[in-house]
Amino acid sequence: MDKEKIKLHIRGLLEAIGEDPDREGLAETPERVANMLEEVLAGTAYTNHQIAEMFGKTFTAEDIGADEAIVMKDITVFSYCEHHMALMYDMTVNVGYIPRGKVLGLSKIARICDMAAKRLQLQERLGRDIAEIISEAAGTPDVGVKITGSHSCMTARGIRNPSSRTETRTYLGSFKTDSELKRLLD
Repeated sequence: MDKEKIKLHIRGLLEAIGEDPDREGLAETPERVANMLEEVLAGTAYTNHQIAEMFGKTFTAEDIGADEAIVMKDITVFSYCEHHMALMYDMTVNVGYIPRGKVLGLSKIARICDMAAKRLQLQERLGRDIAEIISEAAGTPDVGVKITGSHSCMTARGIRNPSSRTETRTYLGSFKTDSELKRLLD
């Protein structure tokens, strides 16, 4: 990420909206924004494959008696919409997968969701990214992801519908056809 270029453009943006980028309160804003973007968009530095490798710590399923679906719910993430760079917030992710010999450490599931969200995203793609990363990291084709969230491009601008929530689901493998597995994500 080119923080110097970000600072330059944020300064220009401040000028373009009629602000004085040198006034007290704004003088350090370009640097603050560059630092924030480096943090909240950290996932842009990694491919799905690299995230799967980074958070792919697994245990042998037989050693811990795991041979049925594992579901983690209410993982909180936020992201930024790639269309408006608007905040996607109050998002919860439910992830389920069927172990095929390997079980992910629970914190790794939440870390995968968090890192995949740290990109300019669409909620639909975020679900697909999480499913693909979990599938690779856990070595299973059977993954389901449900995401529910609010989008400030809907709640704070445009239609300004503050109560709207978006729900997306991504199913891989047996989650596509097994209604019992789908229900586990609710």
